[in-house]
Amino acid sequence: MEGTGSWRLLVFFFSFLLLGLILTSTARLTVSPSSSQLFEHQFMNLSCEDDDGSAGWTVTRNTSRETRAACGADWGKLDAFFCTISYILPWDSGVYWCESSSGSSSSSSSISVSGGSVILQSPVLPVMEGHDVTLHCQTKSPPSELPADFYKDGSLIRTEPTGHMTIHHVTKSDEGVYKCSIEASGESPSSWIHVSAVRRDETQS
Repeated sequence: MEGTGSWRLLVFFFSFLLLGLILTSTARLTVSPSSSQLFEHQFMNLSCEDDDGSAGWTVTRNTSRETRAACGADWGKLDAFFCTISYILPWDSGVYWCESSSGSSSSSSSISVSGGSVILQSPVLPVMEGHDVTLHCQTKSPPSELPADFYKDGSLIRTEPTGHMTIHHVTKSDEGVYKCSIEASGESPSSWIHVSAVRRDETQS
């Protein structure tokens, strides 16, 4: 795999993810396709949503090439309320978030663009504690539902015959770095899966 360089990049992305999580805002970043890993040459749409619509928010990113770069000005195409990259490449990997003109920020999301043959499709946003989450080990070329090994924090945790792994009733102990591999196809990059705690008022409702 990418080795030490990949881990350094993951730590770089995660540091910005944590920064975004502690900032309070009603804005939400929406990503389509909804996966933290994508194959190069796909399209990607991003948008900012809040209770009052999306006006006043800009999709912003940090990558290995740029810092706090706004969609439309520095990268991507801004069309109405959507930010589009029609042909993503590995250097589009980075941390994305919504930022207002006043400097407020949404929670951030780490997105990895792979030039390899296997990706791990995992949630872009944190998974709520108690919910289920399904991970997909995906090949670039069909067939896509092949047997796959799934790893957490470097250790094999499960082998699934169709390349799909579901974790039921997620807890904080499920948080960590995940990847997958498919025989004769290769190994995916690593992705951090963050588990967010259920708020007290939700548990009492």
